[in-house]
Amino acid sequence: MQIHITNQRGPAIEKGMIGLFFEDINYGLDGGLHAEMIENRSFEFLETTGDKGSVQETYAGLYGWSAYPQAASGAILNIETDKPQNTTNPHYLAFTATDSQKAFTNKAYDGVCLKKDVAYHVSFYARAENYSGGIEVFVEKNGKNMAFAEVTSSVKGEWIQYKAELRASEVVSYGAFVIQLNEPGTVCFDFISMIPADAVLGLFRTDLVELLKDMKPGFLRFPGGCVVEGYSLDNRYQWKHGIGKAEERKPNTNRWALHGNNEENQFMSPYSHYNQTLGIGYYEYFLLCEYLGAKAIPVLNVGLACQYQSDELVCVDTPAFQEYIDDALDLIEFANGPADSPWGLIRAQMGHPEPFGLEMIGLGNEQWETEHVDFYKRSDLFQQAIHRQYPGMKLIGSAGPDISSENYENAWKYYKDRTAKNPDFVYAVDEHYYVKPEWLCENVHFYDKYPRNIKVFAGEYAAHHGNGMNAPHFNNWSAALGEAAFMTGLERNADVVVLASYAPLFARLGYSQWSPDMIWLDGEHSYGSPSYYVQKMYSTLMGSELLKVVHDDEEIPFSVSYDAEEGAIFVKLVNTLDRTVRVELKNEFQLTEDAEVYIMQGGEEAVNSIELPLNVAPQKHEIKVSSTMEYEVHAKSFHVIKMFCKDGK
Repeated sequence: MQIHITNQRGPAIEKGMIGLFFEDINYGLDGGLHAEMIENRSFEFLETTGDKGSVQETYAGLYGWSAYPQAASGAILNIETDKPQNTTNPHYLAFTATDSQKAFTNKAYDGVCLKKDVAYHVSFYARAENYSGGIEVFVEKNGKNMAFAEVTSSVKGEWIQYKAELRASEVVSYGAFVIQLNEPGTVCFDFISMIPADAVLGLFRTDLVELLKDMKPGFLRFPGGCVVEGYSLDNRYQWKHGIGKAEERKPNTNRWALHGNNEENQFMSPYSHYNQTLGIGYYEYFLLCEYLGAKAIPVLNVGLACQYQSDELVCVDTPAFQEYIDDALDLIEFANGPADSPWGLIRAQMGHPEPFGLEMIGLGNEQWETEHVDFYKRSDLFQQAIHRQYPGMKLIGSAGPDISSENYENAWKYYKDRTAKNPDFVYAVDEHYYVKPEWLCENVHFYDKYPRNIKVFAGEYAAHHGNGMNAPHFNNWSAALGEAAFMTGLERNADVVVLASYAPLFARLGYSQWSPDMIWLDGEHSYGSPSYYVQKMYSTLMGSELLKVVHDDEEIPFSVSYDAEEGAIFVKLVNTLDRTVRVELKNEFQLTEDAEVYIMQGGEEAVNSIELPLNVAPQKHEIKVSSTMEYEVHAKSFHVIKMFCKDGK
């Protein structure tokens, strides 16, 4: 195979083309990226059971909480509401200690994990009812006290927030978080929190943020995904519920709590208590984007519940529908408005007087037009309202849940018609595809014949050997290799595909509704899957423009780009075959002799894991290059050659 790299420049590549999509699925936010270690910290959780058209929500305020130690008895845990700490979350715990049992504990997913010599900030609101003693907090493992703090020696009779610091002198894996009274009596508790002192921005789990930051993502799409729509409109993501004081944000049941419900389990999956605390809302999301250097792409509900779960909608000719449009306009003002505007003032009061600089916004998630769902009309009305007030805002449309059905074809007819009348109608159309690795390999040229006047956001895609709960083995090298092959086509069509993100992003081991996923984690470890490293290879080793090439038979997928600022040429070669392929590279640029190559390879079934986090990951090598050279691409491998131009050009 011969590739002749000319010095003729092709289309520009959108800066930050490769980014992230983050939905609260697989306990990826609460239980994952959100550094909060306590479950059901405000005693407001609901249990969700049932299925499409018949969903029940039952209050489960004591979920995750129990008397401690469990072998003892005597303590009483009651939920009360008569004198709440705040009226938004009125439930709280009334804990009564006795001589035989004085403590209670939190499930904390699988237990709390402490790093050696790292501080952990514990806080809670407490009010004494019939008690004059103090409160202690500690972490215990195998009967041994691993970290201890006296929070207060005397609890007051009104709600007061108490704080303490825990620090362990050795690593603790999945210990018990315990709050203890030092004498009998009753104390009320609310909003019990434990966050490591090394949390990024005081909010986000450090190891997970580091994995994201290492990718240098261009954007972050949030909050979904089906979470945007909800299994009902009441269950949809409402951004205004996720601002203000954390203790006054009303939790919401998670749409993914229904996943896996069926008749055999009485429509109650292991995730029926999956809730969203909204401890990470849009304000924190914008802060994370700012920290990562990524552009925000918030996705908004257009008056439709999840079309897989519900037929519920708000009619477009009602005042209720206008509230959805107002939510979009208010969110833009919250992000970009001056500090003296109504929503900009709230942002400033939360600690960020300067605007966030929001540029893009998504209209709906996986919506499609049907006999009963007028998605196109809704899209028209949102576009008109947003561009009337914010003409420069870039809107992301939806092509539906796949790229093969009549819904997809009809969506593109709609966008082509609207764009012909208004070139600024939509910035990009969001396409989703979860497909076999073979499909990705066979469709490297999928975007070659797309119209060049309408851009594409490959918003959710992944290679699927299968799709199931808690199946990290699906994230093997053959899946990632298929993605690497397909992404050469995304890069070569950078004048069409301006944004691309793998999905889903996070999955907690043992808590996953959907597999495969990019990053897996437990309470103390995390690792990137082979798919993570493929994404990272693209996001960190991609030029600013394509180079025109001349080639013979395309034995393997490839792409060539040039970074004008760095004076570097990137050649990506993906060999999905069972044999080595020799590539003859000819280059019209004057090159330095020294170059770099990044290689990923492994057995087709090879995976990464907690024990072997870098089992399939790129290896960097120094090589010598020339204007004409032969390069061997071994079977089932992905290579990125980074060559440097003399004089930087």
